[in-house]
Amino acid sequence: MRKMHKTMIEIQKAERRNSAKQTDRVVVTYYTDPLCCWSWAFQEQWERFCNEYGDRVDISYVMGGMIADWKKFSDPVSDISSPAQMGPIWMHAAAVTHTEMNYHIWHKDPPASSYPACIAVRNAFLQSRQAGELYLKAIRRAVMVEQRNIARPDVLAAVADELSERNADVFNADDFREAGSDVAARRAFRDDLQKAAYHKIGRFPTVTFVTGAGRGLIITGFRPFEMLKACMAELSDNA
Repeated sequence: MRKMHKTMIEIQKAERRNSAKQTDRVVVTYYTDPLCCWSWAFQEQWERFCNEYGDRVDISYVMGGMIADWKKFSDPVSDISSPAQMGPIWMHAAAVTHTEMNYHIWHKDPPASSYPACIAVRNAFLQSRQAGELYLKAIRRAVMVEQRNIARPDVLAAVADELSERNADVFNADDFREAGSDVAARRAFRDDLQKAAYHKIGRFPTVTFVTGAGRGLIITGFRPFEMLKACMAELSDNA
């Protein structure tokens, strides 16, 4: 009986230790949009962060819905209100960050909205986080480098097929096409829009870091990996 009692105490202590560890984990939320050129430039830094800190943090993604349509879109900070004005922004981002980016799509076949791509990404995330990350990167490359209009359903489907062929063990194009998955993806995207609005996130990329104790940091825009690392160090030092 005494042995059983001791065992139960040990179990309770272990549970408390596990609970404390969960509280200490940092929740990292990445607010982005498939049509955001600065997010594409940030891709390498973000992937490095995920590789180095992925097992120590809880990562989630929020699709920001940057462009509902061009009748409603306006970016007074960058002075953009039409597709033609987006090209120079991409040109500048490419030059500043040394990232491959083809801005001619904004003159040849400008995407009418980023919403279809956001929903498609949410659809991919229904399979797994890895599937979602791979698909998000694939459609970014499709529009940023290959000049493919990711506002078009046929392009989004074609990228899914290509990704499935390359990564059949992670991403399934048939699951992506299921009718029910689109309904769930739209619901998830609506939740993303509400979350971004609630936290007043309107610039991309934005990354937030929040500890279980409620301490938080936020960075916005293209940033080097060292800044992500510094955020983690600061939260760890203040633990």
